[in-house]
Amino acid sequence: MQTRSQSRKEAATQQTIGFIVAILSQLMIFPVFDIHINITDNLIIGLYFATMSCIRSYFVRRYFNKKHD
Repeated sequence: MQTRSQSRKEAATQQTIGFIVAILSQLMIFPVFDIHINITDNLIIGLYFATMSCIRSYFVRRYFNKKHD
C-alpha cells in the first residue's frame, strides 16, 4: 500500500514523462492537421492537460488504495 506522499510522487513522475511525450507528439501531429501554434502556447496546452491528468491519477490511486484496505 502506498502512502499519500508516495501516490503524489508517482503521479507527478508519470505526468512529467507524459508531458514530455505530449509536447513532442503535439510538435509532430499538429502540423499534419495544419495546426500552427507557437511553442509557448504548445507548452501551456501540454501543461494544462498534464496537470489535469496528475490530479486524476492521484485520486484514482488513492481510491484503489482505500478500497483494498
